[in-house]
Amino acid sequence: MTSPQQTHESHGHSHSHGPAAPVSQHLRKVIAAVLIPFATAVVVGLAVLWPGGTPAHERTGVGFDRQTEQGQVVQIERVDCKDVNAAQIPSTGDTSKPQGREAERAENGDCAKATIEVTSGKEKGHTFIEVVQPDAPRQFHVKQGVVVAYAPDAPRDLQYSVTDVNRKFPMALLAGIFALAVVVVGRLRGVMALVALAVSFAVLTLFILPAILQGSNPLVVAVVGASAIMLLALYMCHGLTARTSVAVLGTLISLLLIGLLGSLFIGWASLTGNTDDNTGLIHGLYPEIDMSGLLLAGVIIGSLGVLDDVTVTQTSAVWELHQADPSMGPRALYRAGIRIGRDHIASVVNTLVLAYAGAALPLLLLFSIAQSGVGTVANSELVAEEIVRTLVGSIGLVASVPVTTALAALVVSADRAGAKGSPLAPPRAPVEALPSVSPYPAAGGTAGARPTGPAGPAHPTALTGPVGVSDPEGPEAAPSLPVQSASARKLGGGKGRRRKK
Repeated sequence: MTSPQQTHESHGHSHSHGPAAPVSQHLRKVIAAVLIPFATAVVVGLAVLWPGGTPAHERTGVGFDRQTEQGQVVQIERVDCKDVNAAQIPSTGDTSKPQGREAERAENGDCAKATIEVTSGKEKGHTFIEVVQPDAPRQFHVKQGVVVAYAPDAPRDLQYSVTDVNRKFPMALLAGIFALAVVVVGRLRGVMALVALAVSFAVLTLFILPAILQGSNPLVVAVVGASAIMLLALYMCHGLTARTSVAVLGTLISLLLIGLLGSLFIGWASLTGNTDDNTGLIHGLYPEIDMSGLLLAGVIIGSLGVLDDVTVTQTSAVWELHQADPSMGPRALYRAGIRIGRDHIASVVNTLVLAYAGAALPLLLLFSIAQSGVGTVANSELVAEEIVRTLVGSIGLVASVPVTTALAALVVSADRAGAKGSPLAPPRAPVEALPSVSPYPAAGGTAGARPTGPAGPAHPTALTGPVGVSDPEGPEAAPSLPVQSASARKLGGGKGRRRKK
């Protein structure tokens, strides 16, 4: 027969392992009352802004906006650069400047005369010649795949030209290694993370980009698209739980803060978003697109991935703290959770800053070569965009830690103790066994006196109280115990033995 003490111990032990216990029905209704209208608004936004596809336009033949085909290098021949007239700038003999050195090498070096075969399109099998200068950053080799640009309006001999190499296989192999590593380490969670990644990419390519190209406000499109990605990714990876819902709320509040700060400082700093050839081409093809709004949309979407990581981590930390000690109140949970969050802040902010700095490294190197001052570099629009992007995203990340921690602490500690369906109520304290009472009179005392010395019973269940003695805790708190055995009476010492008359 299992004692009450053992029953309570096993009940308390069941709360210390496994997944986090769900909150009560009451709190689930409260969270649903907040998130269901938000999710409904996201669905309505997707339906209203959903594009019919990328709008058609006439190709300009500039940059990425040109027709391309696949090709392959079939032959390479070394020739004198003078014979093929490879020098684009005539050499003046002055090698003190970069232009002069390039022209000198182009005239006096050996060039590569590559024969390229078109392997796709209407003119599959067509070949043309591509001359590669000796100082060109990209050199070809036989059987190498290349990307060929096709200009139908150009003269026949100039319709095809090599614009890039075909790197699909190494990219696909790297993606396969990444997916394998995620599945091997994450198992089912890893599979769901890959599915969420595919869904996020689908929202980006099927909704966000075409909607912006159709003329919708980039900020509105980014907010709706980022919210859809957030809901789908978080719930697919972490399940439909109250813990995930709190992370969603924390991410949403942080995204709103990033949007407000980004809109304020992008306008205040007069950032146009049109700073390089690619953005210039977009503005030329689609003048109706708000480039500064596109910049803000990039800030919001770029910050979303790191925000998910921070909010989920903080919510899980608070949940685990509560499970470890259900008696902790919201203030204690917040203080303990924020200590974990401070360590997370330091690493995440450093990661975000270094990510943006690494992306802008060639630009920073160019300014270093020009020996420009820090103020001059920071004031240029190219660098100012990255600074605003980095700082606004970092402020949102820092704010997400206390916001999410406070939300999680309030939710997990506000659960109704003992509510129906709530396993978060702390287990009752185990009942302590009462000291046993000897049924035999002690020497010089009365019957039922409790022994106080070392001659008392060795185990609380060894003795039982006399008949007629009631316990104030009732029969449930003090259950009847087995009758004392003869061996146990021997252990009681001289004071508890019956005297011979």
